[in-house]
Amino acid sequence: MKPSNVLVLPGWQNSGPTHWQSRWEQRHGYRRVEQHDWQQPLRGDWIARLEDVVLGCDEPAVLVAHSLGCMLVAAWAASSRNTARVKAALLVAPGDVERQALRVQLPTWAPVPLQRLPFRSVLVASRNDPHCSYERASAFARAWGSQCIDHGHSGHINADSGLASWPEGHLLLDDLLHD
Repeated sequence: MKPSNVLVLPGWQNSGPTHWQSRWEQRHGYRRVEQHDWQQPLRGDWIARLEDVVLGCDEPAVLVAHSLGCMLVAAWAASSRNTARVKAALLVAPGDVERQALRVQLPTWAPVPLQRLPFRSVLVASRNDPHCSYERASAFARAWGSQCIDHGHSGHINADSGLASWPEGHLLLDDLLHD
């Protein structure tokens, strides 16, 4: 698989230079799906942008999503006719957009689509994520048909979690790429 067909889907406010997603892009040549507005994301706009990028891939894509990017994958899969153009998805630390704090800041993102994803997926969740309880993340994994991996107490599994380039996560992605 070409690195340009591994699509990085950051969450709300994007992923900074020390986030594992950014490090993977730099190290492996993966492609970030740039959104029009990272600060006030509209679900429909983000879905349309992902659709455009997926359609531009010359072979099935693999999605690498973090936080709100996980909700984007679920929302896109629930509405797109082009889901066969995705081989698999790595979903890390989904943000629960139905929690009151996030619902106020991200009003267009609820409800969370709970349909089974039509491609293989792995969801990695933390037991102390401030944006989604482990129980809720596990429920998303069951609804989406994702393998759920318990990442222990790792916060939001981002740059603040001290993961650096997160080699363990990249091994999960390698499994999806070569399956």
